[in-house]
Amino acid sequence: MASEEAGPVSPKIRPDFAPFAVRMRAAGQPEIAIRAFERYYHRLVAGATGLIPEAEIQPVRCLPNAEALPPELAGVGEAALRKTVLMQLNGGLGTSMGLEKAKSLLVVRDGLTFLDIIARQALAAGVPLVLMDSFNTRDDTLSHLRRYPDLWGCIPLDFMQHRVPKISRETFRPVEWPDEPELQWYPPGHGDIYAALTTSGMLETLLSCGYEYAFASNSDNLGAAIDRTILGYFVAEALPFLMEVADRTTADRKGGHLARRADGQLILRELSQCPEEDSAAFQDIGRHRYFNTNNLWLNLPALKRLMAAGQQTLDLPMIRNQKTVDPRDPTSTPVYQLETAMGSAISLFEGAGALRVPRSRFAPVKTTDDLLAVRSDAFVVSGDWRIIPNPARTLGPLVVNLDPEYFRLVDDLDARFPGGTPSLLACERLMAKGDIRFGRNVRLRGAVELVNASGRQVEIPDDAVIEGVLSF
Repeated sequence: MASEEAGPVSPKIRPDFAPFAVRMRAAGQPEIAIRAFERYYHRLVAGATGLIPEAEIQPVRCLPNAEALPPELAGVGEAALRKTVLMQLNGGLGTSMGLEKAKSLLVVRDGLTFLDIIARQALAAGVPLVLMDSFNTRDDTLSHLRRYPDLWGCIPLDFMQHRVPKISRETFRPVEWPDEPELQWYPPGHGDIYAALTTSGMLETLLSCGYEYAFASNSDNLGAAIDRTILGYFVAEALPFLMEVADRTTADRKGGHLARRADGQLILRELSQCPEEDSAAFQDIGRHRYFNTNNLWLNLPALKRLMAAGQQTLDLPMIRNQKTVDPRDPTSTPVYQLETAMGSAISLFEGAGALRVPRSRFAPVKTTDDLLAVRSDAFVVSGDWRIIPNPARTLGPLVVNLDPEYFRLVDDLDARFPGGTPSLLACERLMAKGDIRFGRNVRLRGAVELVNASGRQVEIPDDAVIEGVLSF
């Protein structure tokens, strides 16, 4: 896929990758990771933006449907479990919600963290759990998992994501930030999983122990778990790579969507890869019908062959992100972060497939809005330890919109719901504006809009039942 070019850097700037290599080697990063980063750095210097124009792709009109698969495939999947691992992306801190530890250690519901639920998913399926950790999350994560001794077997519980230096937008050299040196580094996106599997030795370990299949997903997607029927489909079709996709709604207009190249190969396009003039087409959910859930199935022998052909790296489409060295300070030094997406590997596996799955397999928690929803009775824990919509709920997807000034951080959320999450089973939409504290056993019904313009905190009393608009 050709990328749009922004033109090479100014001739006054002398880009030089050597300082990046020196810094990465000093930090113990493997040569494979250095070589991969160098490739993307030179593309950035040459003016590559990683953009994928609408004119170069075609919509995907129809896909196989997971809900219509033959039931006998579940038996195929059951037989394949002994060759399957559950792989989770676990490198994030959840800083947008005020967290300082691994996001997966956040309590989601019933006293359980993301990690507790994931561990129970692996144990219920009888498969090894393998995490891709970052330098920010490894210690806390492994410490927490000691409460699950049955997970500690011959397969290591984790492997490490690489880290690379942030690039100064002004000089194209490694950014300097001596006050907080750790901010000079970043993990290069979850597309790094393929190189990290190789450099850590995890891929070879899995293959030598007889594992052939991996189900990979985000640790904050509580709807993702190993599905025996989908695994059976993946095995029966002998696919090298399978992406689970779901129908796009208006809420998904900015999420990465599935498309095809002119040669028919499936690809993934993220919003950051869409030229501005094509944004309307990108967000047209009638044209681009399917979004990537980031639930992926990998054939490990096929991955090994593809890695070997690419000198142990995959040439994934580049994503150029423009940020500041301190993400909390928009006035700090502007930097580039060059990243790749795990799902974009669909464009590299010949014969890769995609499968339409129900929305219940996509329940990510990205904000405190999402967290309040999954903590409520609008969701339940399934037998395979997924968090799914409550079958007793007769409404569509729950929409929660909390005032970020008062609810954005987890500590703020907990302080305003000290008596527990209100009942949202019969709630279609909750909008809360202003400083509002909720009592115990509050029930919300229909479309609820709470507006506090008083300038002081107000409290919803215990046992209140609220419908419609309520102003203070």
